[in-house]
Amino acid sequence: MMNCYRIPEMAQKYIDYDMIQKYTELPQFPEIRTRILYAFLNKNNVLQQYSELFSLVTSLVQLGLDTHDTVSITNQAKDMKSARSRQIKVLAGDYFSARFYYLLAEAGHIAMIGTLSDAICEANRLKIVFYQTIKGLSMTSEEYVAQSVEIRSRIYMAFSKLMDESLNKVWPEILRLFTQCELLLQEIVKPEKQQLPDSWSFGYMLQQVSKEERRNMQLEEPDPSKVRSIWMKYNISSQLYQLLEITTRQLKDKLQTLDNKELSQELISIGEPFERYLSTPKVLEEI
Repeated sequence: MMNCYRIPEMAQKYIDYDMIQKYTELPQFPEIRTRILYAFLNKNNVLQQYSELFSLVTSLVQLGLDTHDTVSITNQAKDMKSARSRQIKVLAGDYFSARFYYLLAEAGHIAMIGTLSDAICEANRLKIVFYQTIKGLSMTSEEYVAQSVEIRSRIYMAFSKLMDESLNKVWPEILRLFTQCELLLQEIVKPEKQQLPDSWSFGYMLQQVSKEERRNMQLEEPDPSKVRSIWMKYNISSQLYQLLEITTRQLKDKLQTLDNKELSQELISIGEPFERYLSTPKVLEEI
């Protein structure tokens, strides 16, 4: 029998610290990926009894990686508040990773520690390749999506080889589509990110712009107003909305083909926030 999903509440024990709340801000909890992992584990005869533990530690690992990703490369904070925020992010990321080791070791799942550790190493390797390409300002929008999705889903993909054959066949594609929807929605709702080199919008604009516009974008410190002007000219919001609509439709079509109808309905409900967002009047005007 399926347990009630309560991973975010369980994670609060390790996340909700006064020091973190006071001095810094954590990345968004990886809710969608964790929910679909939990749903799949609950349909696996062998892994079902560990669904909460494995989903919890995976979410903590991902949150730890995401927290470290928000730490500035240089330690040149201009004030004490910024310096303290940077320090807390480093420590928080380390702490979340340490909890994953502790919780699995305490439960006797030593092999799973190795499985997730290998996934962490691979995710970090993929990030190095990703940021090297970003630095060279040569990443296309398609490459940005593909590589970002691969990085974000790598920890969760570690469970593929542990699942029943019937689940393993569909898990990678469903995880990819959910992660891509999550990525695109995040790109849309963070307009300030759309002007940065590590964004879909930046890669898309580089493919479309004139030589003069490209020179402006490739400056070490591009003029935000000029980049914003280019962003408006090429109707980036509409492009993102349409890409999210296509991916959401592909996801729903895929979920409706699953043999396990109970799992299918559960996953469709998890994907409902994407459809609700796309049905808002402002978005419908852009699509």
